[in-house]
Amino acid sequence: MRLIVFFDLPVLTDKDRREYRKFRIFLIKSGFLMLQESVYCKLVLNGAMADLIVDKVRKNKPSRGLVQLLRVTEKQYTKMEYIVGSDKSEILNSDERLVIL
Repeated sequence: MRLIVFFDLPVLTDKDRREYRKFRIFLIKSGFLMLQESVYCKLVLNGAMADLIVDKVRKNKPSRGLVQLLRVTEKQYTKMEYIVGSDKSEILNSDERLVIL
């Protein structure tokens, strides 16, 4: 099972920025990996472990802003599609890179 945390936190004041950094560091120290800015993911063994982590996130959430958690199975997570913009690769994938010694 995976836990995905989405958050949208204000960063207008110094206090807001401190809380944002503190929450982000909490997620990283708790084993979450960044998928995108403000989207973090963690692999958990079962639902009981997920409940414990959700409680920890609730206790460490900033006072302002929005934090959302999503639980998905590993099967659902592996079906995630990665869609990216245009690919600019410097690697030649033709016979132009053939070198004869």
